[in-house]
Amino acid sequence: MKLKRKVPVVLMAAAALTVTACAQSDRDSGSGASGSTGGTTKDTFTFGAAGAPKVFDPFYATDGETFRVTRQIHSGLLGVKPGTADIQPELAESWTPSEDGLTWDFKLRTGVKFSDGEPFNAEAVCYNMQRMFDQKGAGQTAGEYWTYFFGSFSDKPADSLFKGCTPKDESTATITITRATSSFPTILSLDSFSMQSPKALKAGDANNVVAAGEGFTYPAYSTAPVGIGPYKLDKYDEANKTVTLVANDMYYGDKPKTAKITFKIIPDESTRRQELQAGSIDGYDLPNPVDWKGLEDSGNKVEIRPAFNILYMGLNPEKNPKLKDLKVRQAIAYALNRDQMVKTQLPEGAKVASQFMPDTVAGYNTSLQPYAYDVEKAKSLLKEAGAEGMTLQFAFPTEVSRPYMPDPQKIHDAFKKDLEAAGIKVEVVSKPWNGGYLDDVNAGKYDAWLLGWTGDYNAADNFLGTFFANVDANDFHTKVLPFGKTLADDLKKADAIVDEGEREAAYQKINQQIAEEYLPGIPVSHSPPALVTGGGVTGLVASPLTAETFDGVTVGGK
Repeated sequence: MKLKRKVPVVLMAAAALTVTACAQSDRDSGSGASGSTGGTTKDTFTFGAAGAPKVFDPFYATDGETFRVTRQIHSGLLGVKPGTADIQPELAESWTPSEDGLTWDFKLRTGVKFSDGEPFNAEAVCYNMQRMFDQKGAGQTAGEYWTYFFGSFSDKPADSLFKGCTPKDESTATITITRATSSFPTILSLDSFSMQSPKALKAGDANNVVAAGEGFTYPAYSTAPVGIGPYKLDKYDEANKTVTLVANDMYYGDKPKTAKITFKIIPDESTRRQELQAGSIDGYDLPNPVDWKGLEDSGNKVEIRPAFNILYMGLNPEKNPKLKDLKVRQAIAYALNRDQMVKTQLPEGAKVASQFMPDTVAGYNTSLQPYAYDVEKAKSLLKEAGAEGMTLQFAFPTEVSRPYMPDPQKIHDAFKKDLEAAGIKVEVVSKPWNGGYLDDVNAGKYDAWLLGWTGDYNAADNFLGTFFANVDANDFHTKVLPFGKTLADDLKKADAIVDEGEREAAYQKINQQIAEEYLPGIPVSHSPPALVTGGGVTGLVASPLTAETFDGVTVGGK
């Protein structure tokens, strides 16, 4: 699942939105979804969502609950093979780099149309890439994924990975980049960089994002997106907390097995479990690990994904100057009884983290061990740093369950006791996940906080680079620490190494430096998240990225 972490406050233009149906596609390679089939299956797959989508234009999306919806509506040049973290062709059938790795030709599928009937071709690809690159003002802040993965926008071209896009012919788009990187073209599989109808983007003034307090007001297009996915948006009923998608008749691939998808927004995990058991929903994400066995015993299916994530305690030395001292950061690491937390609050298969990436990613340093739980060592370091009795404002999110953090408050409560046992005074702060928490983390309002990351794709840069490569704008505020620029530069150099063995060794060294010399935050754990569906649901393939698509799902009737 894609992030994850910072979600702007969205002021929707209307409480409910509706888009009209499209004409039949010229390309039909599968059987259509056309309602109930003889009473043996249901025409709607109802999924219990933990939160509401904040925007339907994936370019401005940043959190998993939003991407869960937009992923069904939109498609990108590259996709992800179901059940894996590996890329595969999607709207691009193939891609070929130049010898220096800076110019890429993408051979596109032909006969493909957006859900408004507009043709998908090389001109559409380049319009989309330029539209993303040309963000101004608030749009640059809202377009976080572009900043993370492409660096900057058209007003600072020297800092951008993206250089330009040219239609070579109707079915070939040529994208040029400014430097070689292990992340390209893989990053084009991210939901944020999906292809959208140029006609609809223009008509909806899609880039007209306006700052509104600490959040944003989005243009009309964000409530009526036009993509190439197997589904399209029917309506978002905020009053009844539901999002309804319907099969996209213009879709180039196999028609969805189910005619409709309804996302029923249920923030409380126990309520989602009760509704599954009552049959009012057909599945939900992140069931509490203590419920897994009971759910299976009741005839449900619990799919356990591999742990492709990291939970961490973020630290902000810019807000709390005591955190500038490495000894203080190390004291916090020694104070946390992470092993006990993992054993008591996370599912079987979870493990304490020694670094900011899971062991399945190349560049993981197998020689590193997590900081041991040692209260006396923590007290000693605080004394050496002159920080005895220091106060730490420590925040956690409410109204959310994340793959790496099934119950944020319980984890926070455990760590609060640990910190207090080491002599640190804790000021507790909490806010709803989509009601200010992520914005406050982004704005640097907390001394310390709980957050995490589920990888977007299988690369060290997607973890370490996302956290620390932008020294001037990251949640850990490494710009005020002596190693901040060095770490950012080293990460960029490692990412540009072509030889896989050399690149892996470089990341292993960086992981060691982060753990032993820098410690900008505290890596906590890696946790295998689960997905649960009713016994009659078939065709759902669990994704290690928590990036499931629902077009292959069939729901048995009752």
